[in-house]
Amino acid sequence: MISREGQMADGNRATLDDLFRRAGVRRPDALALIDPPNAERITGRRPRSLTYAQADRAISALAARLRSFGLQTDAVVVIQLANTVDSVVGLLGVLRAGMIAVPLPLLWRRQEMVAALAAIGAKAIIASARIGTHAAVETAIEVAAELFPIRYVCGFGPDLPDGVVPLDDCIDAVSKEFFQPAARPGQAGAHVAAMTFDMAGDRVTPLPRSHSELIAGGLAVFREADLAPDATILSTISPGSFAGIAVTLVPWLLSGGTLVLHHGFDAAAFAEQIHALEPAAVVLPGPALMPLADAGLLDRERGTNLALWRVAEQAAAAVRRPGKAPVVDIASFGDATLVAARRGSDGMPRPLPVDVASRRSGVTTVGFYRFRQSEIDAIVAAIDPTAIIAALPDALLGERLAGSARDSAQVNAALEARGANALIAGAFHARSIAA
Repeated sequence: MISREGQMADGNRATLDDLFRRAGVRRPDALALIDPPNAERITGRRPRSLTYAQADRAISALAARLRSFGLQTDAVVVIQLANTVDSVVGLLGVLRAGMIAVPLPLLWRRQEMVAALAAIGAKAIIASARIGTHAAVETAIEVAAELFPIRYVCGFGPDLPDGVVPLDDCIDAVSKEFFQPAARPGQAGAHVAAMTFDMAGDRVTPLPRSHSELIAGGLAVFREADLAPDATILSTISPGSFAGIAVTLVPWLLSGGTLVLHHGFDAAAFAEQIHALEPAAVVLPGPALMPLADAGLLDRERGTNLALWRVAEQAAAAVRRPGKAPVVDIASFGDATLVAARRGSDGMPRPLPVDVASRRSGVTTVGFYRFRQSEIDAIVAAIDPTAIIAALPDALLGERLAGSARDSAQVNAALEARGANALIAGAFHARSIAA
């Protein structure tokens, strides 16, 4: 788990499922996931809320269901689900099964899906029966018909077509299936957890993401937001991309609190969630900040607004404070990388690194120094397998390295003794993680 200072134990070995399990062991009866109040209008089924214990059972049941199909470790499973409890259980269920999750943007349709999935050998698709007026599961059937490797189409929601494997019983405690994941060889966090997509030239390029990469991306957001343990997070961003996972799923897992989903946008449902739950953080698209503030929906003094910008220049152009709560601007450059920066006391955005858009995925640039993140991870793991090091945005250097360990001073000294780059060793300051 992460402390208020954002320090994490077992960082290099941790998986997203590990983070979920830790929170569940600590607070099994606490609410983990809450559906939007208008879930029935979106998906055709009534809203759900799950405690950590209930979510854990649902995740295990879904993992067992996938394994019962004969799907093996590292099988690729595509996910296109509404921003509801189903999407989180679905993604974590795929990961607990030891498979690779491929969450898709909600607006993708057959042509985009076929083009993106043709080269990755997907074996199954999990889709909502419908997302608003769009019959997502019907599109999934069409995609499976075009791509021979896809042998299974699964769905959440009522009135599924014949041949689609229903999954609602996994969440509704009807299923008695249970899957206990086996230990993965090597550093579990280094295994590919998810695959997202980015544009490269005129084609969609798959981008494999390890657990460690996803956690590092979310750690940057978590630190800037200064989220406390057990925080309630209200998110309007679906986990259908690297940015979506990093700004929503990972901060929730690091905090061990409650994740409230909002699919939309629906102003009435959003207002109901804001007033009833008083979330510590609200995740929303950056361009929605001012309209929501003008409508009085962000008129609160406590908590933090996390604003995801797809175009960094839009964040830089903000000229006034949207409400009274602090704001963290998160700029996403395609699906390759993102940076997070907390606004100052004047409410104005901080400058973002000008060269970050050109940074290649997996490469960290600190000033004029470039590192492969996997090599940094290996260097640190050789000293302390439980330590974590992440690249965070820096206004002057482009990025900076920040590390956490049970004994950061000891890791710092050991790295210096081994001749590690001073930027890597200096990432570990004299602080320690509470047991």
